Amino acid sequence: MNSPRTTLYRDKQNAKLLGVCSGIADYTGVNVLWVRLAFIILLLTVAPILLPGYFLAGMVLNKKPAHLYVDHEEQRYWQRVRQSPQRTAREIRGKFREIDRRLADVETYYVTSNPRLSAEIERLR
Repeated sequence: MNSPRTTLYRDKQNAKLLGVCSGIADYTGVNVLWVRLAFIILLLTVAPILLPGYFLAGMVLNKKPAHLYVDHEEQRYWQRVRQSPQRTAREIRGKFREIDRRLADVETYYVTSNPRLSAEIERLR
């Protein structure tokens, strides 16, 4: 089951007609101008069948919920997750390793600067 963050929606807030192109742009992280230009070029040259497909997608896709518009940093994060989940997982693991290293440094500093705590730890060993 898809979470609301990884689902394709119609983006009515940035829409020109039905919000399908802006929804695709939001989903993929591509600038909406390029998605619209690609749609128009494909519509005029290669695939006139895209027009009924556009209106069908406009009827089938749900509108993007308002709470998904709030945080742009979170929106970019979910776009990266959709584009490359493995890369995003690597980035998160790296951030946690860095946090763990920094906490170990803080612990080392605190233990070495506190002889009572250091003695208590040694006594417990």
